[in-house]
Amino acid sequence: MILFHSAASPYVRKVVVMLHEMGKQDDVTLKNVTTTAFASDEGLQVANPLARVPALQRDDGVTLYDSRVVTSFLNEHFDGGLYPLGKGRWENLTLEATGDGIMDSSVSMSYEMRLRPKEEQSPGWIEAQWQKVSRATSVLNTRWMSHLSGPLTMAHISVGCALAYLDFRHDARGWRKGNAALADWFAEFESRPSMQATRPPET
Repeated sequence: MILFHSAASPYVRKVVVMLHEMGKQDDVTLKNVTTTAFASDEGLQVANPLARVPALQRDDGVTLYDSRVVTSFLNEHFDGGLYPLGKGRWENLTLEATGDGIMDSSVSMSYEMRLRPKEEQSPGWIEAQWQKVSRATSVLNTRWMSHLSGPLTMAHISVGCALAYLDFRHDARGWRKGNAALADWFAEFESRPSMQATRPPET
């Protein structure tokens, strides 16, 4: 299998961290691509008409895309146990969606600030996206710490990769302020070998 990959993408990082946690990182080949909202990689377009990463090219089926589709498939394919059924299932899925939502808003901020000319940027849009991030991190800190303290699931990986992306692109915003419990959890999570092995380049 081939994973279309960009090291700076938090969505891709979710998938690669998952592979490391399952010990399957050598079973999927990473194909690095350079793609943006304004300039799509041609090879990626063939695999995924939306030209977004991650996209997983399988040996015996259509290419899968959207990080939650890819991680769900890999979890089943490798019997990873990172999407537990039964009690807590819906909470875990909601927690994963919260992490992914933080990625959505913070990546949108990055696109606005890094890809658009200064005179075309919308400060109002940027601040509106940050408010979503701020609310989500606050809720994680006040309502979800008992779940985050439980056994590893894709929810943990999603939240961990989302917070790491905030450090990577929006560190000056200081998401840790007022979120001491979440910051302590992330400090421990970030030290995992899977997170250390997937750190994005400093660009």
